Amino acid sequence: MVFSSLEFLFLYFAATILVYFIVPLALRNVVLLIVSLAFYGWGEPIYVCIMLFSIIVDYICGYFVGKYRDINKKKAFRFVLASAIINLSILGFFKYYTFIIENLQLLPFDFLKKIPLFANVELPIGISFYTFQTMSYTLDIYRGEARVQKNIASFGAYVTLFPQLIAGPIVRYQDVDDQLRSRPHNIDMFASGMRTFICGLAKKILLANCAGALWDSFKAGSADEATILGAWFGIIFYSFQLYFDFSGYSDMAIGLGKMLGFNFKENFFYPYISKSVTEFWRRWHISMGTWFREYVYIPLGGNRCKKWKMYRNIIVVWFLTGLWHGASWNYVLWGLYYCIFLLIEKTFLLNILKKLPRAISHVYTLIVVLFGWLLFVFEDISAGFVHVGYMFGKGVEGFTSVAVTYDLVRSIPFIAILCIASTPLPKKLFYKFYTMGSWSRCIVAVGCFAALTVCTAYLVNSSFNPFLYFRF
Repeated sequence: MVFSSLEFLFLYFAATILVYFIVPLALRNVVLLIVSLAFYGWGEPIYVCIMLFSIIVDYICGYFVGKYRDINKKKAFRFVLASAIINLSILGFFKYYTFIIENLQLLPFDFLKKIPLFANVELPIGISFYTFQTMSYTLDIYRGEARVQKNIASFGAYVTLFPQLIAGPIVRYQDVDDQLRSRPHNIDMFASGMRTFICGLAKKILLANCAGALWDSFKAGSADEATILGAWFGIIFYSFQLYFDFSGYSDMAIGLGKMLGFNFKENFFYPYISKSVTEFWRRWHISMGTWFREYVYIPLGGNRCKKWKMYRNIIVVWFLTGLWHGASWNYVLWGLYYCIFLLIEKTFLLNILKKLPRAISHVYTLIVVLFGWLLFVFEDISAGFVHVGYMFGKGVEGFTSVAVTYDLVRSIPFIAILCIASTPLPKKLFYKFYTMGSWSRCIVAVGCFAALTVCTAYLVNSSFNPFLYFRF
């Protein structure tokens, strides 16, 4: 089940909200646990067992970490290690086992050919996200940044919380520790959550899906139909699709969280206005970057060590970041690609970029990001290089064609909307208008209802279109 579906909007969520606010406050975490398991089990009932196993393991490990943290650090760390090994083993089997064995079998050793492959095992949806969340629980307790959760239903609600279960944002336990114990429920917060949710829904349905259709039309052409202009705009449309798809999901998750009394942190902060690759990664998928910084980069020494160790730490983080996105070499190369630019910027380029005009720094960043998405979208690396060749005139018929020109000309208004929507301007204008008076708030309410109606109409007439990050 996805947020951008009629079943979720008018069946699941409506029933969830009704039950959630009927039951007493003391039972709301239990309700969240039950409805979240139902949400996950809607599509993959068998994998609910894995999630329940993770909940039990980390609940027990967290209890013993809290018990021994102040009296026996080594013993407490053993339970942290046990939690990490069990969680990463589950993730490794489902996500990386086949990838690892297939690559090992390329080596000239006969015994490797006898290792069984499990090609038919499907990847549990959202496993990368909830694995990181469960691991953060024991780590936060060990570091003294969170309290032990004695109520297993409340801990289970944290792990399975349906707004961000499938595709994030990655919520660290320390960020919601207090909210699991007590959180506000009021009309203003619910209304704010509803507005945020509808904004995210519109991003997904009206912007991401349409940009994705244009990307598919440019990507699907054969070599004799390819053009330079089409190849460039194709990857530009994919860049917009990925941003609005993932940020739209994050907005919906944040909005749903508000309606249920939770405050999740922002996951995207207008990354396409960045003036350096370093700034871009402070704005893109913030929760993932925070997780790797807090639980990998800093424990390795961060930047408070010798320079070569700092470079090593950055390489490790970005190798893992790439690998986290998928069991394919293109994701590893994508992570190392950004690692190279971040190391160059950290060494000298960042100081130069600060002195250059903003427009030049911005164009440089967008070009780096654009080519980064080429590595990201093509799991077949050779196909990615073919597309790069098209962008520079290799193997194409010409600069453009009648069909490409027609598609781009009629897409000019949509391109303008995509560009403006990826900047802070719409949000600034919204808050300025919203605070003008009660009449403006009424207009906003009508506008939200209209946007929901339009999105619903699109859902009725469109085919199934899942979120891109579901496969991670």
